[in-house]
Amino acid sequence: MVSAAKLKKAQDAITAMRPYSEKLTELLQNLSATLDDDSGSTFSEQREVDKVLVVSITSNRGLAGAFNSNVIKASNKLANETYAGKKVDFFTIGKKGNDIIRKTSNVIEHNVAIFDDLSFDASSAIAQMLMDLFSAGTYDKIVIVYNHFKNAATQEIITEQFLPILPRKEEVETSGSNIDYIFEPSKEEIVEGLIPKSLKTQLFKALRDSVASEHGARMTAMHKATDNATELRDDLKLKYNKARQAAITNEILEIVGGAEALAG
Repeated sequence: MVSAAKLKKAQDAITAMRPYSEKLTELLQNLSATLDDDSGSTFSEQREVDKVLVVSITSNRGLAGAFNSNVIKASNKLANETYAGKKVDFFTIGKKGNDIIRKTSNVIEHNVAIFDDLSFDASSAIAQMLMDLFSAGTYDKIVIVYNHFKNAATQEIITEQFLPILPRKEEVETSGSNIDYIFEPSKEEIVEGLIPKSLKTQLFKALRDSVASEHGARMTAMHKATDNATELRDDLKLKYNKARQAAITNEILEIVGGAEALAG
């Protein structure tokens, strides 16, 4: 019931934010695709991938079905299969993921307090830390794993590349977006200003998605648990009544048999 009450607010927040975030990312990618290689941003620099950072977004609380375990499985699959043989570290957001992942993998940082008061400023601080790690060359690729909110009953695991930024060159070439624009200030300055804002918005959207998914998953899991408990209670009650009726019948038969024996 608590999750059902909180779900509406979380759903409205992600629904209102998603179009803005997607349009900002699309604009940034289209502009990045038209930049020359030597004038591109540090955040769009494609390197040989040797060091990978996986940002796993889970929750601080359980009782949400497979919500947390799905993220942990997807994160471990990245480390053990997709990037096997490479140095893979983890940045965990949420207590549940941190408790499990740190037992088998290297967790460089974890944050469990952000969900107490989720805000863009708190999310921006984490995004800035990730950008600094990439800029310093500590990691060649940063990937985010989280639950994407589709509806109250459905959450989808998303593995999203955070850095480096991948320009959608094919879409730019085929969609007619490669029109010769006049930029003021320069295209490079616009991209440099948009990239940090876009990355911070991208992470904040992922966190909002995860919060909405958590409430939906918990509401669904607890609803199923309630249904299962009710079904089990009814089944046990029926068995109890049958056993009680059988005991009463046996007692009656014993009384009748005893009475007939005395009468005979």
